[in-house]
Amino acid sequence: MDLTTNYMGFHLPNPFIAGAGPLSDTVAGARRLEDAGASMIVLRSLFEEQITAESLATHQALHEPAHSFGEAATYLPEPSEFAVGPQEYLAHLQRVREAVDAPVLASLNGTTPGGWLEYARLAEQAGADGIELNLYVLNADPEIEGRLIEARLESVIRSVSEAVHIPVAVKLSPFFTSLANFASRAATVGADALVLYNRYFAADVDLEMLAAVTHLHLSTSADLLPRLRWLAILFDRVEASLAVTGGVHTAVDAVKAMMCGASAVQTTSALLLHGPEHLRRLRTDLAAWLEENEYANLRQLVGSLSLSRCPNPQVYERANYMHLLQTWQGVSAE
Repeated sequence: MDLTTNYMGFHLPNPFIAGAGPLSDTVAGARRLEDAGASMIVLRSLFEEQITAESLATHQALHEPAHSFGEAATYLPEPSEFAVGPQEYLAHLQRVREAVDAPVLASLNGTTPGGWLEYARLAEQAGADGIELNLYVLNADPEIEGRLIEARLESVIRSVSEAVHIPVAVKLSPFFTSLANFASRAATVGADALVLYNRYFAADVDLEMLAAVTHLHLSTSADLLPRLRWLAILFDRVEASLAVTGGVHTAVDAVKAMMCGASAVQTTSALLLHGPEHLRRLRTDLAAWLEENEYANLRQLVGSLSLSRCPNPQVYERANYMHLLQTWQGVSAE
């Protein structure tokens, strides 16, 4: 069965991408992902904050000693909470790129224009085949209007795209007043692909400690559902490839995502739960499903149930929302 697909300018042997996560933190881990069938590998994110922090620490280390006591024990910055620093990240990227044949994407996570965007160019020089730009922003300032945030993010996308000669994928959040409009603008200013969505980690309340806390929860197949709607809406309406991340645990999940418009699917939680070898099962099960349902190749599947092609487009629109609420009967009381 032909499982090849085209995503952000790459002709991939199958649609399964190893998403950003710890499995590619070592060269051996990246090789294991490729051996299991990952068609592309996205490295863990390099954050705007850690680049900025390192720059400030370097500045302080160079300039503060002139005003310090000679007995000071050290002028080195405090150890960072991040797994690796920016320079180590670039070195790891280069090692991984040399070790595997699959395309390797560097991931940059940030939301403001600034010097950290130079790392897109440095990642390209280190061998990255593409950049995945993770626009993770949650504005809590009531004085900042949504249009200003979108303009800032648009500027970041444009700056990264202009800085490099390799494809750029933009990982979006679902929290836009008009996601379709911003997605279209992102493609216009340089995004070669859009990835739906980055994951927000909501705060919980610890009643014993009387403190707000956060926990990392791996995704489940249920997380895929809100992504399907916007894949279907955006397919054929933006000049960019589409991919999904979050909720792809089985071949059936992948089929649903691609029917709605994804050219590729990223999986991370499933690989953390079952190991990189789970990619083999995903490929085998996908091929079996296509054959059983008489598809000649994967490309016939992509977008077949998008908004523009769906026989019942109301399922993606407000009309279906009203229908469900008006017709639900609940459990009858006896």
